[in-house]
Amino acid sequence: MDVPTVQDKGQLPESLPSVFVPNVPLTWETFQVLVPFSLSMALVGLLESLMTAKLVDDITDTRSNKTRESWGQGLANIVTGFFGGMGGCAVIGQTMINVKGSGARSRVSTFLAGVFLLVLVVVLGDVVGLIPMAALVAVMIFVSAITFDWHSIAPRTLRRMPKAETAVMVITVAVVSATHNLAIGVGAGVLAATALFARRVAHFVTVERTVVELNGENVATYTVDGELFFASSNDLYTQFEYALDAEPDVSRVIVDLHASHLWDASTVAVLDAVTDKYRRHGRDVELIGLNAASVAMRERLAGKLN
Repeated sequence: MDVPTVQDKGQLPESLPSVFVPNVPLTWETFQVLVPFSLSMALVGLLESLMTAKLVDDITDTRSNKTRESWGQGLANIVTGFFGGMGGCAVIGQTMINVKGSGARSRVSTFLAGVFLLVLVVVLGDVVGLIPMAALVAVMIFVSAITFDWHSIAPRTLRRMPKAETAVMVITVAVVSATHNLAIGVGAGVLAATALFARRVAHFVTVERTVVELNGENVATYTVDGELFFASSNDLYTQFEYALDAEPDVSRVIVDLHASHLWDASTVAVLDAVTDKYRRHGRDVELIGLNAASVAMRERLAGKLN
């Protein structure tokens, strides 16, 4: 049968690589061409390596230094470039075969995998070249099948999962399948997760109004509970009874922020808008209970955003 083989895809090396300096012009145009590919490769490489390290830690009950792994991967890729090699990273499929299938427990297995592959390609290149591509496809399908977490897409699991998390998974898979680019898919998934998370927590802020008598005057106190940032600040602005507090029986307004934290400039702007609106109604507003970080942010930005 006329079956495509490995050697049909290109010539295998016959000797060890030598050190050389890539022959590319050191110009701004070269930099502009390389940066998009470099960033996407670095993103995908780091994501897959960190995910792989987490899986190995869980399986082997060990704890790896993710920062050291990332630095080692980056330095190795730089050195490899001077040997004409391609960028690389940890591979989840091969790692699962190595750790789960073969029972490997040390980095010696990783080193030996590289040495064995080098011997196969350089010394036994003619034999490797005869391997049918269909056999490699079968291997990859098998690796995918045993690596995939089938429990994650079981109907029973999907029914229990929050719809937002299921949506993030579907969006990530769909974008990766459509673009054949893991970096774009992960980016879309992160954006979707961020938007859905912001939407979910935006409505967690509660404002409770009480009117008490202090020193012979009625004081409206608003107790704010929740994290205040750009998504929740719109709800905050609408939860004050401006017209009701403008009645003659209310002489002062206090906003209690003991159970809150200001995270961004948009929240400071909303608080400015609240105090300005009360001021137009002839009422002074006192903000109490801000923690040190929130006080510092408000002092720096208050009155300068509108």
